[in-house]
Amino acid sequence: MNQDELKRQAAEKALEFLPDSGILGIGTGSTVNYFIDLLAPIKGRYDGAVSSSEASSKRLQAIGMQVLDLNSAGELEVYVDGADESNHQLHLIKGGGGALTREKIIAAASKKFVCIADASKLVSVMGEFPLPVEVIPMARSYVARELVKLGGTPQWREDFITDNGNLILDVHHMEIMEPMKLEAEINNIVGVVTVGLFAQRPADVLILGNENGAKVIEP
Repeated sequence: MNQDELKRQAAEKALEFLPDSGILGIGTGSTVNYFIDLLAPIKGRYDGAVSSSEASSKRLQAIGMQVLDLNSAGELEVYVDGADESNHQLHLIKGGGGALTREKIIAAASKKFVCIADASKLVSVMGEFPLPVEVIPMARSYVARELVKLGGTPQWREDFITDNGNLILDVHHMEIMEPMKLEAEINNIVGVVTVGLFAQRPADVLILGNENGAKVIEP
């Protein structure tokens, strides 16, 4: 199987974790795109979806699903999203697509967070994938200097603006041994909107597509 087939496999398995009705939380990325496409035949069961990005909103609308504002939707039963890396405690690195802040908000507002990915995303220690940090534009250089003090090598994601109008710093060369601690430290830097570490609110279920079928991991 190639990587796209593994992603689709994980997306198909996620359908088993959906409620019978209500409003869904939907994330962003290539694996989630497969999941959205799979929702098309069953979209009538749901009142709509809360989306973490403009790109996912457009894809949901294309299959005829209503996109709702989280303020009106309230607490969500299930949030389905991908990840750039996951450790065995289901702590995640997310934000390769730049939607980390909205993803983190929807994850916080959901009872269950189902993460879908291919098996290559599971690692023992996170940090090989650059850690995204969303920052207020005027604070970019200051935040970068503070991230260097934490041992990282930040790189400005040039020519990219988040859906919130902010910038992304991708932090390289970090071996993330204490994800919860690092998440708090980075979030406490003035000018940071949020960091793409999902450790204080990790996934509840990790579904990995692999050669032997989708594997479900729960802590």
